[in-house]
Amino acid sequence: MSIVINTPVKVPPIKIQGIKTKLVPFISDSISWKGKGRWIEPFLGSGVVLFNIAPKTAIGSDTNKHIIELYAQIQKDTMTPKNVKAFLQKEGSKLESNGGYYYEVRDRFNSDSNAFDFLFLNRSCFNGLMRFNSKGKFNTPFCRNPQRFAQAYITKISNQVGWLGELFKGKRAWKLEVMDWRETVEDAKAGDFLYLDPPYYGRHTNYFDVWGESDMRDLAGFLASTKCRFALSLWYGNRYRKNPDIERYFSDFKIHKREHFYHVGSTEDLRNSMVEALITNRA
Repeated sequence: MSIVINTPVKVPPIKIQGIKTKLVPFISDSISWKGKGRWIEPFLGSGVVLFNIAPKTAIGSDTNKHIIELYAQIQKDTMTPKNVKAFLQKEGSKLESNGGYYYEVRDRFNSDSNAFDFLFLNRSCFNGLMRFNSKGKFNTPFCRNPQRFAQAYITKISNQVGWLGELFKGKRAWKLEVMDWRETVEDAKAGDFLYLDPPYYGRHTNYFDVWGESDMRDLAGFLASTKCRFALSLWYGNRYRKNPDIERYFSDFKIHKREHFYHVGSTEDLRNSMVEALITNRA
């Protein structure tokens, strides 16, 4: 069965490096799934793939507790378009009067982990780059635009929260959890579908925790033995280099490729055309 997605693709309220918004049609066109099992996504990130494919039953997990908490609040209807709009208007006004207020909010968030502060920081930090230090503290600097939260921008974010809230109301069987990928997939069964979008080590600063070669090796070993259908998103290459993990671990699988341009990144070399790979274990 071909996967049906939103047209046009809807954008979630969280921005993150490597977000797959423009690649959702490519991903959905490259996979086939009957939809009778669970959609399991152990690297949820922005959630753009899950939220647009919108399966009946899903498990979305991430080690970034702040992402899961924000989406859980939308799911529980404690974060709504109305209170998001009011919050961003109030905090945006303070930012407009004093650009240094961004750092007050950042300190407050690093102390209290408030989901509304997280949304504020995510939408006003430098180049949309979500980054945490080794102690788990958000450390991305300000985007240097005190007028960041113009009314049109606040409305856009509020509408994104509203769309997602309505989606969650029809998806009572969805689970969102703070969990390592290994724990998320340990009971995956034939009939389930795994979509995996691990951090791109070597390209982006880690957005929450460390992902390295040993993690990729463990993931490749799991995928070589799983009975589930899966689709794995990896970078294939750019004008500077190619991803050695493609040949090292996945040359025996089906590799779908699509060129894509990333506007999000800490340096210019991370904001260039990139060939994306979607690796599947079925044609």
